Amino acid sequence: MNTIDKLLEVMKKLRDPETGCPWDVEQSFATIAPYTIEEAYEVADAIARENYEDLRDELGDLLLQVVFHAQIATEAGHFDFDDVAGGIAEKMIRRHPHVFGSASEREAGKVDGSWEEIKELERSGGDDPSALAGVARALPALKRAQKLGKRAGRVGFDWPDRQGVHQKIQEELVELEEAAGTRDVARIDEEFGDMLFAVVNLARHLDVDPEKALSGANRKFERRFRDMEAAITGNGKRIKDFSLETLDQEWRAAKKRVG
Repeated sequence: MNTIDKLLEVMKKLRDPETGCPWDVEQSFATIAPYTIEEAYEVADAIARENYEDLRDELGDLLLQVVFHAQIATEAGHFDFDDVAGGIAEKMIRRHPHVFGSASEREAGKVDGSWEEIKELERSGGDDPSALAGVARALPALKRAQKLGKRAGRVGFDWPDRQGVHQKIQEELVELEEAAGTRDVARIDEEFGDMLFAVVNLARHLDVDPEKALSGANRKFERRFRDMEAAITGNGKRIKDFSLETLDQEWRAAKKRVG
């Protein structure tokens, strides 16, 4: 028995109503979906830390999620793991004609935009004819905004250059400030969302991944704050007892120390 078959058998046993694990038996697609998302983030975290032993383990956890979903689907008669694996293999072959296609397609090599064109053809056969079809609602908001803007831009609904996006951001900032003056929570929330959406579109025009950029900013802030915190508390003092002006000086010192 190969390792995949072994894993499939383990999951089948765990889901057995008579002899399996009660927790595993009671799960559904919906209840384990959050774990699937969490495991994908843990894979990304291991990669960011360049910890390949952790990466191996996290990839196993993510694979378990695929097997879990496939087992639930098998029990319900929807599909099984072989359908999942076979389907993605066929999709990769279909989307890489420069590798798996005819002699002329292989000779032509990879054509810019061909991947998206093939995906577009695949979507055209679905129930939703919109250019925005298939952009998953469960994506992180920044990533989904990026994809929505890209899809709209592909059919011509976009700013011609970055200056148009800059102007839009300024407009949204003004509207957000106006909303803040009304103390209308719903309006403030809406205008803040509009501003973020415009900023994500600027990232797209700059060919920047906003999720990755914000993650980098988070790490940088944490690194600097922890250094500043350690410097202050190491001298027996407390951050909250410092004035904002003094904290700004400490922050600048931390930036020099840790970048």
